[in-house]
Amino acid sequence: MVPGARLVVLGKQGAGKGTQCVRLSHHYVVPHVSTGDMLRAAVKSGSALGEKVRQVMDRGELLGDDLIMEMVADRLSEPDCRARGFVLDGCPRTINQAQALAALLSPGDVDLVVDIEVPTAQVLRRLAGRRVCVDCGANYSVTSPPKVNWTCDVCGGEVVQREDDTEEAISRRLDIYEKQTAPLITWYTERGQLARVNGVGSPDAVLRRIIRAVEDRREGSSGVAARRS
Repeated sequence: MVPGARLVVLGKQGAGKGTQCVRLSHHYVVPHVSTGDMLRAAVKSGSALGEKVRQVMDRGELLGDDLIMEMVADRLSEPDCRARGFVLDGCPRTINQAQALAALLSPGDVDLVVDIEVPTAQVLRRLAGRRVCVDCGANYSVTSPPKVNWTCDVCGGEVVQREDDTEEAISRRLDIYEKQTAPLITWYTERGQLARVNGVGSPDAVLRRIIRAVEDRREGSSGVAARRS
């Protein structure tokens, strides 16, 4: 069996993080831990927390570090994550979250942080055309829709444009990313944990690049932090 892994995936919204995280979780046989999925589940629950989350997400903003890390800590403490690892999608988004994650995993650490690089103009096109299943979160697009009448191929749920995928909300999210999340690239680079991966191309091609970066890291390649393919 392929050995497990503890991975963090970074990149602008629309860079393909969700797609690649699912593929990586299958390849390494580890859970895909998505903060977005956790937050959407809270919204769907209709709880007071879910309503608060919905209002913040609809504005295209990010939730506070303490709430995010509390949810992540609970998930990473579960047996499946402890046994083989995880692919963490959507966290950390700030240096404070990265520091909290490092403390949480100590004395261990993540195996690699992958930054999926896609030009902003291409990200905007992707997000504007993105459609998402309201039940399971599966991603589609206007150019790659579900097989039948915007009904999810995976679970049969309704496939819609998310409220936070409007042009205004997208622009706000990208601004937040540049201000808060992009510094993580420098932070993880300084720690020798970052691999930059070209996110342009087919999902299969991008996956191969990421797996190669992970294997380079495991083999102790000195060029991992600067790799581009």
